[in-house]
Amino acid sequence: MEINEAIATRRSIKKFKPEPVPADALDRALSAGLWAPNHHLTQPWRFTVLGPQSHHALAAANADIQLETAGGDAASRASAESRFLSKPRIVVVTYRLAADAEGRREDFAATCCAIQNIQLAAWGMGLGMQWSSNNMTRHPRTYKLLGIDPAAEEIAAFLYFGYPAEIPAPRPRKGLDEVRRSLP
Repeated sequence: MEINEAIATRRSIKKFKPEPVPADALDRALSAGLWAPNHHLTQPWRFTVLGPQSHHALAAANADIQLETAGGDAASRASAESRFLSKPRIVVVTYRLAADAEGRREDFAATCCAIQNIQLAAWGMGLGMQWSSNNMTRHPRTYKLLGIDPAAEEIAAFLYFGYPAEIPAPRPRKGLDEVRRSLP
Protein backbone atom coordinates (compact mmCIF):
# COMPACT_ATOMS: atom_id res chain seq x y z
CA MET A 1 0.00 0.00 0.00
CA GLU A 2 1.36 3.42 -0.96
CA ILE A 3 1.92 5.79 2.00
CA ASN A 4 -0.60 8.45 0.96
CA GLU A 5 -3.23 5.76 0.50
CA ALA A 6 -2.47 4.38 3.98
CA ILE A 7 -2.77 7.86 5.49
CA ALA A 8 -6.08 8.57 3.74
CA THR A 9 -7.71 5.16 4.30
CA ARG A 10 -6.52 4.36 7.82
CA ARG A 11 -9.29 4.17 10.41
CA SER A 12 -9.39 3.61 14.14
CA ILE A 13 -10.72 0.11 14.57
CA LYS A 14 -12.82 -0.70 17.61
CA LYS A 15 -14.29 -4.06 16.60
CA PHE A 16 -11.91 -6.87 15.82
CA LYS A 17 -12.18 -10.40 14.51
CA PRO A 18 -11.16 -12.94 17.16
CA GLU A 19 -8.13 -14.21 15.16
CA PRO A 20 -4.81 -13.73 16.91
CA VAL A 21 -2.26 -11.25 15.60
CA PRO A 22 0.92 -13.06 14.53
CA ALA A 23 3.94 -12.02 16.59
CA ASP A 24 6.01 -11.31 13.48
CA ALA A 25 3.34 -8.94 12.07
CA LEU A 26 3.16 -7.12 15.40
CA ASP A 27 6.95 -6.86 15.51
CA ARG A 28 7.03 -5.43 11.95
CA ALA A 29 4.47 -2.78 12.93
CA LEU A 30 6.32 -1.90 16.16
CA SER A 31 9.61 -1.71 14.26
CA ALA A 32 8.14 1.08 12.12
CA GLY A 33 7.89 3.12 15.31
CA LEU A 34 11.65 3.00 15.73
CA TRP A 35 12.03 5.29 12.71
CA ALA A 36 9.99 8.15 14.15
CA PRO A 37 11.73 11.51 14.35
CA ASN A 38 13.03 12.32 17.82
CA HIS A 39 15.12 15.20 19.10
CA HIS A 40 18.73 14.24 19.88
CA LEU A 41 17.85 10.62 18.99
CA THR A 42 16.53 10.07 22.53
CA GLN A 43 14.34 7.16 21.36
CA PRO A 44 12.20 7.58 24.48
CA TRP A 45 9.47 5.07 23.59
CA ARG A 46 9.05 1.65 25.15
CA PHE A 47 6.62 -1.01 23.94
CA THR A 48 5.15 -3.51 26.41
CA VAL A 49 3.38 -6.35 24.62
CA LEU A 50 0.80 -7.96 26.88
CA GLY A 51 0.56 -11.72 27.08
CA PRO A 52 -2.65 -13.54 28.06
CA GLN A 53 -2.08 -13.26 31.83
CA SER A 54 -1.38 -9.52 31.83
CA HIS A 55 -4.18 -8.96 29.27
CA HIS A 56 -6.70 -10.60 31.64
CA ALA A 57 -5.32 -8.79 34.69
CA LEU A 58 -5.54 -5.43 32.91
CA ALA A 59 -9.06 -6.23 31.70
CA ALA A 60 -10.16 -6.87 35.29
CA ALA A 61 -8.47 -3.67 36.48
CA ASN A 62 -10.08 -1.73 33.63
CA ALA A 63 -13.51 -3.02 34.62
CA ASP A 64 -12.94 -2.08 38.27
CA ILE A 65 -11.73 1.40 37.33
CA GLN A 66 -14.73 1.90 35.03
CA LEU A 67 -17.03 1.05 37.95
CA GLU A 68 -15.15 3.46 40.23
CA THR A 69 -15.47 6.35 37.79
CA ALA A 70 -18.81 5.69 36.07
CA GLY A 71 -20.64 3.53 38.55
CA GLY A 72 -22.63 0.48 37.59
CA ASP A 73 -23.27 -3.06 38.66
CA ALA A 74 -21.87 -6.55 38.10
CA ALA A 75 -23.32 -6.68 34.57
CA SER A 76 -21.68 -3.40 33.55
CA ARG A 77 -18.40 -4.58 35.09
CA ALA A 78 -18.59 -7.83 33.11
CA SER A 79 -19.35 -5.87 29.95
CA ALA A 80 -16.34 -3.57 30.45
CA GLU A 81 -14.07 -6.55 31.04
CA SER A 82 -15.44 -8.35 27.99
CA ARG A 83 -14.87 -5.29 25.76
CA PHE A 84 -11.24 -5.11 26.89
CA LEU A 85 -10.75 -8.84 26.31
CA SER A 86 -12.17 -8.49 22.78
CA LYS A 87 -8.96 -6.74 21.75
CA PRO A 88 -6.80 -9.55 20.30
CA ARG A 89 -3.49 -7.88 21.09
CA ILE A 90 -2.56 -4.98 23.36
CA VAL A 91 0.67 -3.00 23.43
CA VAL A 92 1.26 -0.40 26.13
CA VAL A 93 3.41 2.47 24.89
CA THR A 94 5.40 4.42 27.43
CA TYR A 95 8.11 7.01 27.17
CA ARG A 96 10.98 7.74 29.51
CA LEU A 97 10.61 10.99 31.37
CA ALA A 98 13.31 13.53 30.59
CA ALA A 99 14.63 15.63 33.45
CA ASP A 100 13.28 18.89 32.03
CA ALA A 101 9.85 20.01 30.78
CA GLU A 102 11.10 20.78 27.26
CA GLY A 103 12.63 17.31 26.92
CA ARG A 104 9.42 15.69 28.18
CA ARG A 105 7.36 17.61 25.63
CA GLU A 106 9.70 16.61 22.80
CA ASP A 107 9.80 12.98 23.91
CA PHE A 108 6.00 12.77 24.17
CA ALA A 109 5.70 14.24 20.67
CA ALA A 110 8.29 11.76 19.35
CA THR A 111 6.40 8.89 20.98
CA CYS A 112 3.18 10.02 19.29
CA CYS A 113 5.06 10.06 15.96
CA ALA A 114 6.20 6.49 16.69
CA ILE A 115 2.60 5.46 17.37
CA GLN A 116 1.45 6.96 14.07
CA ASN A 117 4.21 5.08 12.22
CA ILE A 118 3.09 1.87 13.95
CA GLN A 119 -0.55 2.49 13.06
CA LEU A 120 0.22 3.13 9.39
CA ALA A 121 2.51 0.11 9.16
CA ALA A 122 -0.16 -2.10 10.75
CA TRP A 123 -2.80 -0.74 8.37
CA GLY A 124 -0.55 -1.46 5.41
CA MET A 125 -0.39 -5.12 6.54
CA GLY A 126 -4.16 -5.39 6.95
CA LEU A 127 -4.13 -4.99 10.73
CA GLY A 128 -6.43 -2.57 12.46
CA MET A 129 -5.46 -0.56 15.48
CA GLN A 130 -7.12 1.66 18.03
CA TRP A 131 -4.99 4.23 19.85
CA SER A 132 -6.41 4.77 23.32
CA SER A 133 -5.31 7.22 25.98
CA ASN A 134 -8.27 6.76 28.32
CA ASN A 135 -8.21 7.13 32.10
CA MET A 136 -6.59 3.69 32.44
CA THR A 137 -3.36 5.16 31.05
CA ARG A 138 -3.18 7.53 34.03
CA HIS A 139 -4.44 5.30 36.82
CA PRO A 140 -1.93 4.26 39.53
CA ARG A 141 -3.32 0.70 39.48
CA THR A 142 -2.32 0.36 35.82
CA TYR A 143 1.24 1.44 36.56
CA LYS A 144 1.49 -1.01 39.44
CA LEU A 145 0.01 -3.89 37.48
CA LEU A 146 2.41 -3.30 34.57
CA GLY A 147 5.45 -2.71 36.78
CA ILE A 148 5.99 0.83 35.47
CA ASP A 149 7.61 3.42 37.71
CA PRO A 150 5.58 6.62 37.13
CA ALA A 151 8.56 8.71 38.25
CA ALA A 152 10.62 7.30 35.36
CA GLU A 153 8.09 6.57 32.60
CA GLU A 154 4.67 7.74 31.53
CA ILE A 155 2.06 5.73 29.66
CA ALA A 156 1.30 7.46 26.37
CA ALA A 157 -1.25 4.98 25.03
CA PHE A 158 -2.72 1.53 24.81
CA LEU A 159 -2.62 0.22 21.25
CA TYR A 160 -5.28 -2.37 20.49
CA PHE A 161 -4.42 -4.53 17.47
CA GLY A 162 -6.41 -7.06 15.47
CA TYR A 163 -7.98 -7.81 12.14
CA PRO A 164 -10.87 -5.40 11.55
CA ALA A 165 -14.35 -6.86 11.98
CA GLU A 166 -15.71 -3.61 10.64
CA ILE A 167 -14.08 -0.56 9.10
CA PRO A 168 -15.87 2.67 9.86
CA ALA A 169 -16.65 5.15 7.11
CA PRO A 170 -14.37 8.19 6.99
CA ARG A 171 -15.48 11.11 9.11
CA PRO A 172 -15.42 14.58 7.61
CA ARG A 173 -12.25 16.59 8.03
CA LYS A 174 -11.69 20.30 7.76
CA GLY A 175 -10.25 21.44 4.47
CA LEU A 176 -6.70 22.69 4.29
CA ASP A 177 -7.93 26.24 3.76
CA GLU A 178 -9.65 26.08 7.16
CA VAL A 179 -6.49 25.23 9.07
CA ARG A 180 -3.69 26.80 7.03
CA ARG A 181 -2.51 30.34 7.27
CA SER A 182 0.27 31.94 5.28
CA LEU A 183 2.50 34.78 6.33
CA PRO A 184 4.38 37.13 4.02
